[in-house]
Amino acid sequence: MSASSFTRIRLIAGNTFLEAVRQKFFSAILLIAVALVGSSTFFQQFDFGTGELKFIGDFGFGALFFFGSILTITATTQLFFNEIENRTALTILAKPVYKLEFLAGKLLGAQLLMLTFVLSISFVLVGILYWRENALMERLGPEAFVDGGILRYADVFIFGLLQWLKFGILAAITLFVASFANTNLYTIIVSFFMLMICQLQYIAQDAYGDLPMGLGRWSVQALSFAFPNFQLFNVGDQLLFADEVGLPAATVLRISLYALVYIAAFIGLAQLNFRRREI
Repeated sequence: MSASSFTRIRLIAGNTFLEAVRQKFFSAILLIAVALVGSSTFFQQFDFGTGELKFIGDFGFGALFFFGSILTITATTQLFFNEIENRTALTILAKPVYKLEFLAGKLLGAQLLMLTFVLSISFVLVGILYWRENALMERLGPEAFVDGGILRYADVFIFGLLQWLKFGILAAITLFVASFANTNLYTIIVSFFMLMICQLQYIAQDAYGDLPMGLGRWSVQALSFAFPNFQLFNVGDQLLFADEVGLPAATVLRISLYALVYIAAFIGLAQLNFRRREI
């Protein structure tokens, strides 16, 4: 791509992001997610010890994925169809803007929105974990823990990065569905259905491993490659605690490249559909 192409993508992405953050839905989802992550401290009264920190971490990771998935699909769908229904897409594409640039700008704008969401939840989770860790260390004494500490806070942001990349795949899938869909509702329903397939895709991988060589195994194997395996991004159990090995940098890089390949693939498919679409 040329420098002018990147400039057009950047401008579309900036406008998309500004439009997205003005939506009440984004603010509502963010506030609900922050409130739920904060409410995890209610369980401190049960005195779980270090188990309390694990519960808060898992609760926060789960809230990040759950609300992030809802926000990704809904916001991406709205941002795309707002341009179609308001006829602004026609105005943009009447200029020297390619449809691939339009889709790439929409994806980048949606990802900027999700980056804001991921960072907000991550900082809230780190703050709560820091508070509860200090309270626990005061009660038990820092000498009872590895290197005088319990948690690796950078792991929260590593998990957030991987979830952000997963949201990127989900946004690309949503744009792919939107490229041939006629309504918001259809796009949202199909995108959530594809999310479920991606979450359960590892079952297909386990299935074809037990099948004999033949058409059945090849079909299941092809299906497992057609949809990304979102279980690869569920690495929360390997993160956070200082006495655990942690996630190797090579694994983070491999998962990141895996996500980028699927993002590029689904945006390419969306562009093929969108190129033939009457606006």
